[in-house]
Amino acid sequence: MATHDAASLLRSSSVDFDLDFYEALYRHYHSQPELSFQESQTAAKAASLLRSLNAGYEVQTSIGGHGLVGVLKNGAGKTVLLRADMDALPVKEDTGLEYSSKVTMRDNDDIVKPVMHACGHDFHVTALLAAAERLSKMKDSWSGTLIVLFQPNEERAGGAQAMVDDGLYDKIPVPDIVLGQHVMPRRTGYVGCRVGNIMSEADSFKITLFGRGGHGSMPHRTVDPVVMAAGVVTKLQTIVSREVDPDQFAVVTVGSIQAGQTENIISDRAELRINVRTQNHEVRNRVLASIRRVVKGECEASGATKEPLIEETTKFPLSVNDEAVTKDVHKSFEAFFGDRFDPNTPCSTASEDYSILGSCKGKPSCFWFFGGIDEKIWDDAEKQGRLAEDVPVNHSPFFAPVIQPTLSTGIDALCLAALTFLQNS
Repeated sequence: MATHDAASLLRSSSVDFDLDFYEALYRHYHSQPELSFQESQTAAKAASLLRSLNAGYEVQTSIGGHGLVGVLKNGAGKTVLLRADMDALPVKEDTGLEYSSKVTMRDNDDIVKPVMHACGHDFHVTALLAAAERLSKMKDSWSGTLIVLFQPNEERAGGAQAMVDDGLYDKIPVPDIVLGQHVMPRRTGYVGCRVGNIMSEADSFKITLFGRGGHGSMPHRTVDPVVMAAGVVTKLQTIVSREVDPDQFAVVTVGSIQAGQTENIISDRAELRINVRTQNHEVRNRVLASIRRVVKGECEASGATKEPLIEETTKFPLSVNDEAVTKDVHKSFEAFFGDRFDPNTPCSTASEDYSILGSCKGKPSCFWFFGGIDEKIWDDAEKQGRLAEDVPVNHSPFFAPVIQPTLSTGIDALCLAALTFLQNS
């Protein structure tokens, strides 16, 4: 199918499609989030809805945890995979929405935490289910094989690989093209994509520092891991500012420090959680080596009782949009969205694992962003130069994309991208 035909076909489509139903479904998913590894009810509802379409989707569940797929075979042609992630975050929601989450769950460390869809995965699931229905009702206009894949555990960087390791491609056809999207803190109705790097590589670590505990009144008889950790945190901040070329991108974030239980006891250890983002393998290697050097050096300078324990906890690959595939997607998006589409959107500092679904088989992928921030909120903040202050970002307890036109934009984008590669019947 010529890419401009994808846009005209979608624009002229008059299939019976109940958008109100999917708006209500989004509210349901937003109010009932589930943590990584625990997306059982999210997946079950998605599987049930796919089956209820009676459109011929072959549905398989429990792949790599709670992952599921629906495969719709519709004659000869390419095999296109559309992907959405399902998991939520351990964040206490503070949006004030009537459908806000009140959910708490036990995480993998058996700690009860509040749960929120603070990254927009509820939009991703809802949009993909809607696109699955819409495309199934347009079967007379395309041919090929459509795969809709709902992935667990994206936030902990393990879901895509877990599905592959669980024999995903022994159960379903290998796609020719993998496509995905993410709602972002940008003006609603906006769609952005780019050829090449689209999202950053990420590495996360748990670092344990070992001191010697004791009474708070006798610090001279101890090796204080809190002071040791403070030194590590301060020194880590100089890696990007003093060791990385200013023309290159890198982020080193200490997201968590834990030590001790009360004020009059000096703990015997401190635990740091560190997250690193890069967009260049050489920069990544240098930053990771510097982190190890800094941590070990500060521990030695502080008289640590033993070597620090540095454990990798998660890793996201660098997400790279294939040039040929992405240029075809761009043509469809430009024809449909017009000036609401940006083909040169900046590479995101965030990270994703969706590309593993294609790279594990040497297949190309394309990923894009769609905005979710209310037009007035965005425009007012932009006019006042207060985007950073007034527009909540992903993972914020205030992140609340406006339902429309955000949801419609996400549905349209998925359908357009799929139709770009599914041939005419």
